[in-house]
Amino acid sequence: MQLLSTSLNRRQVLARTKQGLYGVALASLLQQSQPQAAPTAGVIGNLPLPVRAKRVIWMTMAGGPSHLELFDRKQKLADMSGQPMPASVTQGQQLAQLQGQKLFCLGPQFGFKKYGESGMEMSDLLPHLGSVADDICLVRSMTTEAINHDPAHMFMNTGSQIAGRPSMGSWVTYGLGSEAEDLPGFVVLVSTGKGRSPQPIAARQWSSGFLPSRYQGVQLRSSGDPVLYLSNPPGVSHAQQGMDVTAISQLNRQQERSTQDPEIATRIAQYEMAFQMQTSVPNLMDLSGEDALTISRYGCEPGDGSFASNCLLARRLAQQGVRFIQLYHRDWDHHSLLREELPLRAREVDQACAALINDLKHLGMFEDTLLVWSGEFGRTPMSQGNKGPIGRDHHNKSMSMWLAGAGVKGGTVYGGTDELGYSAVENVCTVHDLHATMLHQLGIQHDAFSVKFQGLDAKLTGVEGARVLHEILS
Repeated sequence: MQLLSTSLNRRQVLARTKQGLYGVALASLLQQSQPQAAPTAGVIGNLPLPVRAKRVIWMTMAGGPSHLELFDRKQKLADMSGQPMPASVTQGQQLAQLQGQKLFCLGPQFGFKKYGESGMEMSDLLPHLGSVADDICLVRSMTTEAINHDPAHMFMNTGSQIAGRPSMGSWVTYGLGSEAEDLPGFVVLVSTGKGRSPQPIAARQWSSGFLPSRYQGVQLRSSGDPVLYLSNPPGVSHAQQGMDVTAISQLNRQQERSTQDPEIATRIAQYEMAFQMQTSVPNLMDLSGEDALTISRYGCEPGDGSFASNCLLARRLAQQGVRFIQLYHRDWDHHSLLREELPLRAREVDQACAALINDLKHLGMFEDTLLVWSGEFGRTPMSQGNKGPIGRDHHNKSMSMWLAGAGVKGGTVYGGTDELGYSAVENVCTVHDLHATMLHQLGIQHDAFSVKFQGLDAKLTGVEGARVLHEILS
């Protein structure tokens, strides 16, 4: 019986004719646009920089949390609340939904406190995070290029507003591989909840882009079965399933030798990883071994799909050697109901973030785990809706975020905005700078880490002159 099709596609023709002069030339052209599959260990050998971070946990607050209520109090804005925004500030500036409207200042809607020995000023909505203020670096001068959600998420994840580029998690696992033997190197967890308007989350935000698809993020469901169809079909034992996977892998390897298609290596790895995950994922999700005190510190019910539960799972994934873990928590898009909704979102993440930091410190993992907390953009100092349930519009000229662990200077505040919180003016940072700094702590020189794509040296940090934020590093 003939097991493999004898029909040839374009890739197969090029691969089978490359022994000749024309084939070699054509294969060279193909090589420029199609990266080859990387070994499990990653494509980077000896890392050029000291390794401070072995793994990353990135907490994404989808929707754009208001820095003006959480991290960047502006007294001048409070004094001018209700007054027209000076035209000199906004003239010629890009606005989202406030374009052409009368613009009025909106002062901070909640109080601020100073926390820790550093006296870091943050919202009184974040008392738990304030308790670990001396462990985090608060960046108040981050900027981005995008002003609408989807392109902003793409830019924050990939360094480009255009879909099709690899996400940072994919770049990192492609370069470094993963220490996890039976789990993906890049895992995504999305909180479940009953928010009024959950921000859409798309798989392209953790796509591998033009890198081999084995490096794309794998989403584990936060409640119920973490992976659909992971269990064996009725009547099929684990041993039988293993034999099937082995047979399929042998056929795929034969096809790979024939076609030299790197995506076949991805298919082999995916089958084998799925088989391994039949054991590893149930063990991962079984929190019976966690003591009650630890669970209470996170403030979650195990397996409830909350951000708090996902933070606990992130710590367990990190312990298993997963290289890049990304958490998404939605419903931060407060065009209205800012006073009503922001306290709810803050309460959902505040305790868990502090618990994750303290848990990692207790386990001796804080020193080599890089934590990042960020939205996709900030919010305007102008009000949206001058009557009723007020809110703030999208804003890309200033936003706040924080980092912790893995050589980040704790208890520090970096950068600043103008007196109304409209523009970053001191130590202005870009998303490319953030990516460069994260790669630096992972031991990767950002401007030397590239992949040939369509004849160009494609980089996560682009060609705009990204810089490592050495000032926030110890």
